[in-house]
Amino acid sequence: MPKLKILSGQEIVKIFLVFGFSVAAQRGSHIKLVRILPDSARQTLTIPSHSELDKGTIKAIYRQALRYIPDGELKPHFYSE
Repeated sequence: MPKLKILSGQEIVKIFLVFGFSVAAQRGSHIKLVRILPDSARQTLTIPSHSELDKGTIKAIYRQALRYIPDGELKPHFYSE
């Protein structure tokens, strides 16, 4: 069974930059990522910029991102074999 990786906020931001998201704003310790699709639809994610995120927070970010990115593409970034 794959194991959830322990990631920092910056590592998660780098993952989403690969998928075409860009940093739109930062307020305090939270970074807002936005991806605008060709049909002008906006996809937004908010990532806490902490040195190590809790497993529950990482899972929540993963589930939110599944709305925008297929599981097969996203899973290798969040889970180890």
